[in-house]
Amino acid sequence: MNIYEQSAPPVEKQYRLSMPKRVVYWLSRNWIAAFAIAMGLYVGFPFTAPMFMRLGWTGIAKVIYTFYSLQCHQLPQRSFFLFGPKAMYSLNEIQAAWQGSTNPMVLRQFIGNPEMGWKVAWSDRMVYMYTSTLIFGLIWWPLRRRLKKIPWWGLVLSLLPMFIDGGTHFLSDLAGLGQGFRYTNVWLANLTNNAFPASFYVGNAIGS
Repeated sequence: MNIYEQSAPPVEKQYRLSMPKRVVYWLSRNWIAAFAIAMGLYVGFPFTAPMFMRLGWTGIAKVIYTFYSLQCHQLPQRSFFLFGPKAMYSLNEIQAAWQGSTNPMVLRQFIGNPEMGWKVAWSDRMVYMYTSTLIFGLIWWPLRRRLKKIPWWGLVLSLLPMFIDGGTHFLSDLAGLGQGFRYTNVWLANLTNNAFPASFYVGNAIGS
């Protein structure tokens, strides 16, 4: 045995990684799986809140509502409901069941009841936005080598619809919930000569 063989550590010691390094290595090779799991849990937990309310597990349900309230307005007239006769309710229906207030801080406290069902822990816009991120991420992965990268302005362009939607809704709400131009949509009714049912123009429910 020569001097080089004596000083060289065993092969298994050379390549033995610490736990943090193993985690980093695994993530570098399986980041899409980690992303899918993390995002799947993130978009899935809001739907467990109404399930827990249905089961009578109000404690854990309220923890989920509280956590997601830090990221979403949770207005009930802009949220899905589970275990009730309707998937969404109008502002008037929420006010009749809860309080006749237009104060967002009051309205957001309504999580549902056995007759109407229970509210998903974040709004329909949040459901669409984050669920689509997960779905399109999974679609992109097997096609990533065939797709060309978009320029920076392509990203800005793709974000524009969301900016217009959220921005105009914010400006509309300054007039008061149920009062703004994005709620009544009189401008759209005039533009289309009332070609669609009244439920299409007014409110935020499915089909509007």
